[in-house]
This record gives sequence, structure tokens and C-alpha cells, in this order.
Amino acid sequence: MKRYFLLTSIFLLSSTIIFGQGNTTYDFLRIDVGARSAALGGSFITSTDDPNLIFYNPAGMATLSSTQLSVGYYKHLLDINAGYVSFGTAIPNFGSVGLGIIYINYGEFERTGEEGRNLGKFGAGEFTFTAGYADILLRKLNYGFNVKFIYSSIAEVHSSAAALDFGLQYFLIPDRIIIGASLLNFGTQIDPYVNTREDLPLDIKIGASIYPEHLPAVVMINLHKLNEEQDNFLTRFKQFSIGVEFTESPVVKLRFGYNNERRSELKLEQSAGLAGFSVGVGFAKDIVSIDYGYNSLGKIGAMHRISLGLRLD
Repeated sequence: MKRYFLLTSIFLLSSTIIFGQGNTTYDFLRIDVGARSAALGGSFITSTDDPNLIFYNPAGMATLSSTQLSVGYYKHLLDINAGYVSFGTAIPNFGSVGLGIIYINYGEFERTGEEGRNLGKFGAGEFTFTAGYADILLRKLNYGFNVKFIYSSIAEVHSSAAALDFGLQYFLIPDRIIIGASLLNFGTQIDPYVNTREDLPLDIKIGASIYPEHLPAVVMINLHKLNEEQDNFLTRFKQFSIGVEFTESPVVKLRFGYNNERRSELKLEQSAGLAGFSVGVGFAKDIVSIDYGYNSLGKIGAMHRISLGLRLD
């Protein structure tokens, strides 16, 4: 069964790269989740021992060393509020399971009619619920998959969708190099906003984590959106991110990140400032961890994220 799952995952990954995707909706699914991953520029698919891996690469849940809960809040520009909850645990002789919820509240807006007549207010928001499973497929190779339900609403109208995620993590050199791949948001709309159905924001990521010898750090490199059509082959690889996590002590970790795609999108008038760069810090003591992440949006502003983690056993 596990070998069949592996072959199916490889087929889905390769066929999606070949055929690509068109227009998408539910772009909130691309937002970084968690202060740690955001501080690393979104380079997270080969991370380990973190319940937020359910949002990036479900195979990573197989590395959980304990039952863990993570909650977080982040405030976007224009008073957009968002947050998440993730949970993961290992079940003996079964594998690892996880749950995740992401929500975004866009706030209230004035509804106007003809000649600017005030018709009251309306709200808008989105959320997704994810359930995942992960296990060891072969020696040094983990696999995982998610099922997710997605919901979006604007005033009295709404849209919903269902999707699957697939992921692999391979420990090429134990304690030195991890490589991974994930396919996210492979699914379809159940109930579109309009009569024409749109594609979900399918995303194929590959990446690696490198642990330099004699240096208390890990370097994470990710390539994003490899399925999307580009003008030429090399342009496909410009959507990348790099993150570095330094272990200052058993209690403190420092994080730095760079996201090239984000920097390109936020470049204004030939200048992007510090757009695409991110920093963060993490504190862990006993069963509690607190993470902070800062992401620069250049001249537009910045985003701050805070996450709280608990080890429950």
C-alpha cells in the first residue's frame, strides 16, 4: 500500500509540472503559517519536529518527537486579522496524525447602493480545515498526505472547495542533509462564487535542509510554484526562498530568511528596500516555546507574527 502511495504521488507531481495550472482562487492558502516558518522566508518543507509542517509538507509530521500543539496570530496590512491552530501526535504502530486550521477575517466593509446610499455593512473571511497522516515509507524516507476543506465568504455569498496535499522527506545523510517535496492544494471547487469554476492555487515545492559540520545551524533552501508556466525554463527557478536557523543555546534560536519571489512582487519604482527579507527569534523552555517573526514588505510596510507552542507529553 505504501509503495502504491509513493508511485501515485510521483505521478501527480510529475504530471502537474508538465501541464501547469491556470487561474487560481483561495490565494490565502499560500500565506506563510507560523512565526518560525515566516522568519525563514517560507523555507520549511524539510524542517522537522514541528506541527506546522502539516501546512507545508505533511511527511514532516512523521518526525514529531512528542504530541504538540501550536497556535498563532498575525496581523496583515489594512487591519486584516489571521491566525492558525495546528496539532500533531504519533500513534504507536499506526503513524502520525495532525490537524490544522487557518482563518482570515478581512473585517467589515460599507455596502452602498445607487448614488452612494448606505445599505449597511458586510463582512468577508476565509478558513481551511486540514487533517493529515504521515509515516515511514522506506528506510530514511517519510511520506504523508492531507485532506482539506476550504471555505470563503463575502457578504451573503460563499465558495467552498476540497483538496489533497502530498509530501515526501528523505534523509539523504542523517543529521546532515534532508531533501523533500510537496504538492499542495490538489483539488477542485465544490461551490464556486460564480458559474465558472477556477483552479485552486496548486503549488509544487522541492527543497533541502543542510546542517553544516561544526556549525550550530541549519540552512533551508526551497523552490516554490514549480508547476506554474514561465517564459523560459530558468525563470521557473526564480521563485525560491532561503532560511537559516542558528541554535544560540538550548533555549534560544535566531532565524533569518529571504524570499526572492516576494521581493520581486513588492519592487516599486526600481527599489524594493528590504522587501523579501525576514528575521525572527524562538525561545523554548521545558514544554513551552514562543516564536516571533518579522517580514519586510519594503515600502508597503511589514508583518509581525507570534506563535505559541506546547509539548503535551
